[in-house]
Amino acid sequence: MAYTGGCQCGKHRYEMDVLTGGHVCHCRMCQRATGGLFAALVGAPKDQFRWMGAPPPVYWSSNLAARAFCPDCGTPLGFTYDRPTSSQYVTIGSLDAPEAVVLEEQFGIESKLPFVEFCENLPRKATGEGQSAEGLAFLAQMKPRQA
Repeated sequence: MAYTGGCQCGKHRYEMDVLTGGHVCHCRMCQRATGGLFAALVGAPKDQFRWMGAPPPVYWSSNLAARAFCPDCGTPLGFTYDRPTSSQYVTIGSLDAPEAVVLEEQFGIESKLPFVEFCENLPRKATGEGQSAEGLAFLAQMKPRQA
């Protein structure tokens, strides 16, 4: 079974074979990238994810992370780190059936806004918490590209 989704105007569509790692991220980059209080994301290994048609453009929110978006309707579509082992994440709201997602964690809680009460029963992690030494070394190279 494939999970499908896309932007509001339908120009950019995707499909993925699995839904893994459902989470919300409260970090400042995700807040800015979505224009929201947090980003709600779910992923798939890159070999189980496909853009249907031309892939959308990406904005490199840091030297390590690319965020896909539709330039026509403005829908934020996804996020991935620039390494082969990273998953391709999509915004949960861009899925055709977002109710299929199981949220597992909250990330970036160091930037969680004090008035946000959402998914309080989920495990919470600060940025980098629980990462392997390799993962921490990768994140240590990050240079955000936001004002």
